[in-house]
Amino acid sequence: MSKKRKIIIASAILLAIFMSFIGGQTFSKYISEVKGTGSANIASWSFKVNDSEEQMQTISLASTMDNYSVKGNKLAPGTHGSFHLKIDGSNTEVGFEYKVKFLNITDKPQNLTFTYGGVTLNNLQEFENQLVGTFYATATNKIEDIKIEWEWPFETGHDNTSVEENNKQDTLDAKKGKDYTFDVVVTGTQVLVDQ
Repeated sequence: MSKKRKIIIASAILLAIFMSFIGGQTFSKYISEVKGTGSANIASWSFKVNDSEEQMQTISLASTMDNYSVKGNKLAPGTHGSFHLKIDGSNTEVGFEYKVKFLNITDKPQNLTFTYGGVTLNNLQEFENQLVGTFYATATNKIEDIKIEWEWPFETGHDNTSVEENNKQDTLDAKKGKDYTFDVVVTGTQVLVDQ
């Protein structure tokens, strides 16, 4: 290749580089970058039952008796009382629902009954569909006090035969000498509810 031709090629390359530098500057665009930070206040969650944040509690009916006609603060036919489940979401800033369940039920005397909302039933678990509720995030009162009454009637039945049979059952339950216990689980769950 001749020297003249090399000079022309080198000049053309240099001219192309120079033109791309000038052309790149001519066709530039504006770019700005603005930085900031994001923040959000998180809604608080505080769900308590009987002033405790534990989910499970054991209720002793003997400690809730209204009458103490039995020695040793124990249940027997003729005793009655009530217990409360105080559901407190007053420090919660979101809507929530609650559900009450009764688990691990052992050694319930057959004639022991429970009353809630004017309805008397033989089994606590039968009330579970009624022991639910929902609170809006904007509710001014987010406390629900559920009162469940219990009774072991002195005599159960509608005639002499049924009373006699139930007296035998009460005696069998007393001879077992076991403790009637159950666990209460109250679950609070955030929900999206519109008022």
